[in-house]
Amino acid sequence: MKKTILVTGSNGLLGQKTVYGLLVLPDVHCVSTGRGPNRMKRKDGYEYEEFDITDYSRMEELFEKHRPDAVIHTAALTNVDACENRREEAYALNVEAVKSLASVCGKNNTHLVHLSTDFVFDGSEGPYIESDQVNPISYYAQTKSEAEIVVKESRASFSIIRTIIIYGVVDDNSRSNVVLWTINSLREKKIIRVINDQHRSPTLAEDLAQACISAALRREKGLFHVSGRELMCIEDIVRITADYFDLDDKFIQPISSEELHQPAKRPPMTGFLIQKAEQELGFHPRPFLEGLAIVKKQLLLVG
Repeated sequence: MKKTILVTGSNGLLGQKTVYGLLVLPDVHCVSTGRGPNRMKRKDGYEYEEFDITDYSRMEELFEKHRPDAVIHTAALTNVDACENRREEAYALNVEAVKSLASVCGKNNTHLVHLSTDFVFDGSEGPYIESDQVNPISYYAQTKSEAEIVVKESRASFSIIRTIIIYGVVDDNSRSNVVLWTINSLREKKIIRVINDQHRSPTLAEDLAQACISAALRREKGLFHVSGRELMCIEDIVRITADYFDLDDKFIQPISSEELHQPAKRPPMTGFLIQKAEQELGFHPRPFLEGLAIVKKQLLLVG
């Protein structure tokens, strides 16, 4: 019998990579879901269902129809400043929808793989292990921290996967991230202001997707830190990207967090210690330069 895995947010970067990762597994039936029409280039080998994650009755209908063995929940409002300014929407998507999903998973013996973030930490003592104390300093981080509690207190079998600054290419090249923003801006010779006092570990979307799939298939329970190994300043991420793509770095303008005046606070230094994910999920992240090589190939394919 094939296992059925349902993916939420499949029009997003991680959602797409997760679906493509599942398609190569002969013993898995994939159901992908997202808001609006399917934006993936490949349309065969899986089922697509339009699904607003705040619609509880539609959620129950999908579970009744597909009986998923596991759900990989990538859908969320992840724009940190948007969450700060649109709190009601952020809470509905990032907390209430998770509460509903965890409840339905619990009723149906469906393993829930829930995505969370390094931003649940305040960034004062990174890099972090799973047992470190959370201290969210933005509304986005508060919603993600509360969602973790919701999942832990539910009846569902669960994996919570925290991650950091995901990069990669979606099929229609419509989604941005720090790597694509750097490439596109510098190709257009735009001056870009780049944070020089925040440190992160960039995570290739394909690597993160494999960790999510592993957690779903193994039904691994608990909390996992999943990211790239290299902890670097945002400015360094941008400069390494510029150098790899042979772009002029004279347009890069370093700026401090205080000078940038973003609506939401960001933790100054996160980063993860990933030994638990390596041991229990078989997670092996690729180095940043290897990830950039993959991005380069994919950008050629999408034109």
